[in-house]
Amino acid sequence: MGFPVADVNPGKKISILGSTGSIGSNALKVAAANPSLYDIVGLACGSDWRALIKQARQFRPEVVALFDEDAAKEAKRALKGTGIAVREGTEGLLEIASLEGADIVVSAIVGAAGVLPTYRAVEAGKVVALANKEALVVAGHLISAEAKKSGATLVPIDSEHSAVFQVLLGQDREAVRKVILTASGGPFFGKSADHFSAVTPEMALNHPRWKMGPKVTVDSATMMNKGLEVIEARWIFDLPPEKIEVLIHPQSVVHSMVEFMDGSVLAQMGLADMRIPISFALSYPERVDLGFPSLDLTSVGALEFFTPDTGKFPCLKLAYRALMEGKGMSVVMNAANEIAVKAFLEGALTFTGIPELVESVMQSSFQFDNQTIHGVLEGDQMARERAKALITGGGEIK
Repeated sequence: MGFPVADVNPGKKISILGSTGSIGSNALKVAAANPSLYDIVGLACGSDWRALIKQARQFRPEVVALFDEDAAKEAKRALKGTGIAVREGTEGLLEIASLEGADIVVSAIVGAAGVLPTYRAVEAGKVVALANKEALVVAGHLISAEAKKSGATLVPIDSEHSAVFQVLLGQDREAVRKVILTASGGPFFGKSADHFSAVTPEMALNHPRWKMGPKVTVDSATMMNKGLEVIEARWIFDLPPEKIEVLIHPQSVVHSMVEFMDGSVLAQMGLADMRIPISFALSYPERVDLGFPSLDLTSVGALEFFTPDTGKFPCLKLAYRALMEGKGMSVVMNAANEIAVKAFLEGALTFTGIPELVESVMQSSFQFDNQTIHGVLEGDQMARERAKALITGGGEIK
């Protein structure tokens, strides 16, 4: 017998940061499929004003925002007379993040650009449906402390963290022996290291299981994405690094597991569709019928698990190193990785150059205030400048 589906409180008001990206678009699909349950009150993106105005015309939010000022001007012209307010720049994103009428803020801006808006949503005491893992990578200690102060709730959207979150509901956290995050292995699982020198952006973007944006997809190919998720898990679940493990699971059916002190291992399983963890984050603590077919384990066949090879995928090892070292090293690592991935996608850096650049920047010396949000953002900028200098010849990548 299955669990009963509880009645969902109608009309939850939702703001979405990063509405035109993969997570944001899927969140809107979930909302569109359940119009009596969700009311979109705010939308924000970087520069894709054409996609944003389509969303605005469909969902009729109170206000939208674009970080790019020129794009915001285009949106203002397109939405003139609709009654939808248009904001711009960082202040515009922060307004959407802390919108007074919003019950839930979906944090789905990619990269460190989402750190300050996420922090502002937490500061405002919102329920934050978190997809921007970089927010906790860069400022996990600050966001966790602010959530305790403001009463904000963090509900993860990443399938792995959603799985752990669901498994831990009603469980004694002190009984947790370890959390096991699963990884698909990306497009290069099973390939020899010799293969990596010839990897092109097109090859790296060809993920076998998930449809994601380019930055996240490349991070999956290098396994940096899993490294970022390890750091994210440390802050969401308040666990030390030694209690967070990673296993390669090519079938992407088991989204993550929790092992308890008595030897029991509980896993959350499901279809490889991001609308499932998105829907859970929006409807939490209830569940909504998405109309999806049942998971057919007989057709899946064997479920396989492998230990990640950090020799071939050094980004995962670098993430653990940054987490254990502390003192803002995860800020530096994340910033360097964002610059490296961008350079790779633009053809200015090889695939193997991504971890090389990240490690070189991590070996540099930085001094910044890791105890304030503006301090960590300053450190982020310093690391970016160092990474850019290395790429353009201002320093040697070792």
